[in-house]
Amino acid sequence: MTRSAFVPACADPRRPLPASAAARMDTIQAAVASLRDECRRLERLGFELPLARCHRQLRYWEFLDGLFALTGNTASHESSGATSWPTAPGQ
Repeated sequence: MTRSAFVPACADPRRPLPASAAARMDTIQAAVASLRDECRRLERLGFELPLARCHRQLRYWEFLDGLFALTGNTASHESSGATSWPTAPGQ
């Protein structure tokens, strides 16, 4: 099992950043919801290390959610030509 095997596909920080602010927020919120479900599943199964990793990813995505919600203006990011997510923790 690879280290990232527990991460749902929608929460993969290596995926490209959506172009529009609305799509970006939808993607972030889907990742947060998916990771919360995965954390509950791992907790029920008693998998401590994967659960800790999942919590770490969840904190990262919740940070992005707060960051983009706080800025409210993503036009400067869109115009900069940035095409990928900020670096994920541990990478």
